[in-house]
Formats: sequence, structure tokens, C-alpha cells
Amino acid sequence: MTRAGHTALDTELKKLKSVERPAIIKAIAEAREHGDLSENAEYHSAKEKQSFIEGRIKEIEGVLSLAEVIDPARLSGPIKFGATVTVVDEDTEEEKTWQIVGEHEADIERGLLNIKSPIARALIGKDEGDSVEVRTPGGEKSYEVLSVKYV
Repeated sequence: MTRAGHTALDTELKKLKSVERPAIIKAIAEAREHGDLSENAEYHSAKEKQSFIEGRIKEIEGVLSLAEVIDPARLSGPIKFGATVTVVDEDTEEEKTWQIVGEHEADIERGLLNIKSPIARALIGKDEGDSVEVRTPGGEKSYEVLSVKYV
């Protein structure tokens, strides 16, 4: 995972532990004060949210404990993890730029491409000027690699 991805997960974990967890504990205590728990929708909702928060905390802790942080600025050469790649769709001439990142930090809307995605797997090992054929759920796509940067 990249340093930015690690920092984002660490920030989320700290927020869950220091803000969300205490708030939900308070909400559960307040809901208990309303009496009969078997028909208390606030209590059940708060307990469900608590379960989600605790699950997310465990998930993030697991990911961070196994994460290997890679600094893309120290890399060079053909496309690999951490590369920022600009491609052009050979059919539509539309340019796209993605950074290839780990699955827990991927966000296609922000240009962060999951390393396990079909496009990323097809791009790995390619270099500027190479043409790439990708089988996506939407059909076959052809891209030409315009640039590879490690930032």
C-alpha cells in the first residue's frame, strides 16, 4: 500500500476509536434509559451501528498490521505498483490517468486503480508507447500507454 493509503486508513481508525466508538457507547446508554429494550428501536439501531464500528476497527487493524508501505517515488521503469499511468483509449481517444494502488485504498473516482483490477493487471510490466488489450466486464478495451511516472 502507498504511504497515502496507509495514512488514510490510520486516520479512519483513530476517528473510529476516539470519536465514533465513544459516541455510540453514549447513544446505547441513553437508549437503555428509555426502558424496555425488546421494543426500543433506538437501542437496536445503536447496537447495530456499534457492531459495524467494531467490525470496521478490526478490519482496518488487520489490514494495517499486514501492510507493506511502498514509496512510489523510489521506483522507476516499466509499470508496477505505485505507478501513475496516463493512457489513451484507442477507440475514443479519451485520456485517463490512474495510480495503481492496493485494494484497500482504491477509488476509481479519484484515479486510484486497484492493482487487482483487469486494467491494472494488463498494464503491469508495460512501458510508454505500449498498446494494451484489456478484457473488462464492459467488453474489450485497447489503451496506449502515454506516460509512466512514479511520484
